[in-house]
Amino acid sequence: MNPSAKATSSRRRILLACATTLVCAGLPAFGQAQTQGFPSKSVRIVVPFAAGGVGDLTARTVGQELSKLLGQGVVIENRPGAGGVVAAETVARAEPDGHTLLLMSNGTAVSAGLFAKLPFDTVRDFAPVSTLGTFDIAVVAGAESAFKTLGDVIAFAKANPGKLNVGSINIGSTQHLTAELFKATADIDVQVVPFNGTPALINALRGRQVDVALEILGPTLTHVKAGALRVLATTGTRRASVLPDVPTAREAGVKDLVASSWNALAAPAKTPRAVVDRLARDVATALASAEVKQKLANLNVDAQASTPEQTAELLAADIKRWTGVIDRAGIPRQ
Repeated sequence: MNPSAKATSSRRRILLACATTLVCAGLPAFGQAQTQGFPSKSVRIVVPFAAGGVGDLTARTVGQELSKLLGQGVVIENRPGAGGVVAAETVARAEPDGHTLLLMSNGTAVSAGLFAKLPFDTVRDFAPVSTLGTFDIAVVAGAESAFKTLGDVIAFAKANPGKLNVGSINIGSTQHLTAELFKATADIDVQVVPFNGTPALINALRGRQVDVALEILGPTLTHVKAGALRVLATTGTRRASVLPDVPTAREAGVKDLVASSWNALAAPAKTPRAVVDRLARDVATALASAEVKQKLANLNVDAQASTPEQTAELLAADIKRWTGVIDRAGIPRQ
């Protein structure tokens, strides 16, 4: 290479190094600029469940602490029904500025496999922020019920095909799909009856409109402790810490009835990454609060934050898992 070419090449390397330095130096400032005006107003968390359920109570508990960290109000907007589709569509179409968030759950993953067509893409149209917690699902009966064990329920159902009513909340929810999974894995002919939210389901159970119910353990505990309801089994991989004497469904003989639930927050897909990261950090800080942990523990929710990447991986893995469950159980697409 001649001296002139060497000089030109050297100048190019210097210019490239300078340009790279300037760009990299500018990245933090750009990220700060993206979050500088955030939040500029109250943050709305759209919840696909009725007020009073564990998802709603989890969102309210975390939202209250998040409000302090953000310096703005956090408003909970309940939009139950349609397997969470209405709530999810509301957020997917919202301004991607971090001020509108979706309370995601197993139900979000379930809907991706349960519905033949959705007005959004469950993976591409959302920017996952962080998980909030995980919790148990329980098979519950009324205190006056003749059913003392899960085995009693199955024995009755086999002897009386089509006569047992099993309650759950909204069609497409994790509870509803777990009820269908119970029906399939226990090989029983029962009627699965969905209700619009936890309070309505508990009232139906106590009023003997349904024989047993599949519901998140947390919101039933008050009624269990008051002696109005009885937990026959839980569907996690291990016994619930608050009810160590209650067996899992596996232990009760239904080895494939394994389901647990989770909640997470997500923003619209094009929300700036810097805003998503700010939200993720503040959610993690909120969940680290001893007061928040205790409030969630009282709901039988294990407080658990995650990175946006980990949350996205959880969602994708659960979509694959529940779609497989739906296919194996022969549940028709809605």
